[in-house]
Amino acid sequence: MKAVRQLRYGPPEVLVLEDIPDPSPGPGELLVRVSAAGVNYADVMLRAHEPDERFRPPGGLPATPGIEIAGTVLAAGPDTDTALVGRRVISFVPAGGYAELAVAPAAAAVPIPDALPDHQALALFAQGATAVGVIDAARLTPADTVLVEAAAGGIGSLLVQLAKRAGATVVAAASSSSKLDLARSLGADRVVDYSREGWTEGVGPVTVVLEAVGGRTAAEAFRLLPAFGRMVLYGYASGEPAAITTTDVFEVGAELIPLSLTYDPQLLPTLCRRAFDLAIAGDLTPVIGEVLPLAEAAKAHQALEERSSVGKLILTP
Repeated sequence: MKAVRQLRYGPPEVLVLEDIPDPSPGPGELLVRVSAAGVNYADVMLRAHEPDERFRPPGGLPATPGIEIAGTVLAAGPDTDTALVGRRVISFVPAGGYAELAVAPAAAAVPIPDALPDHQALALFAQGATAVGVIDAARLTPADTVLVEAAAGGIGSLLVQLAKRAGATVVAAASSSSKLDLARSLGADRVVDYSREGWTEGVGPVTVVLEAVGGRTAAEAFRLLPAFGRMVLYGYASGEPAAITTTDVFEVGAELIPLSLTYDPQLLPTLCRRAFDLAIAGDLTPVIGEVLPLAEAAKAHQALEERSSVGKLILTP
């Protein structure tokens, strides 16, 4: 089969397309013909060899990246329920998603509703589940004004829609005019370019911040909140955790609320099914950016690193 291989750590160009043997499912595993593989920041961190054990390929190098797939189940491994054979599913995988075939844990596979194409389901899987969870954690009301960071990204674009659906006033932050235009088209009431120095001066008062960038940006956004405001932290795309100290929390008096799908194994399937239902009802539209062939995996990684992409980036065999 064709698969993207990472032979060493380094820039996007270390990703190359090769022929490797087909995988075989073991006990508790499913063999999936991949129709779409998600490209995520975790993949970039694995490739760049960040000095964090969480971001190193299992089994070392060479490795096939990719932790998120959609496709059709071809076979089940020994002592594995065959109920999903022939079904379209979406799943996290430990590695190996950037390939024509991948092995997925049977316990992690979520059936894709008939009403959703694979690409849309992929854009609503981890990103959709996270967005729904973030909105729940934020406890939004129509009285809130919410700042959505990375508002043109795979999660941010969903958050803009869900925050509007909750009745809040939405201020969308992004780093280019085209991304700000996209946020407006999704319903943002105001937009701000947070790549500019002094960007917080144009935001105005907010009661909630949905934080995904980390570093200095998170600290600046936190200072926008009033006492008893709320910041939901669900990522750090900059590669740096939010630079917010306990002194900052004490001085501002706002609430920090972390959100990760790893807190409970049932969070991901439960929340992604809610995202699926919202999309099927027409209340949530995933933004799919580029859909690229496996051979252009390096281009996809470069777009993520340069923060030039919008919505969900997808690779197809």
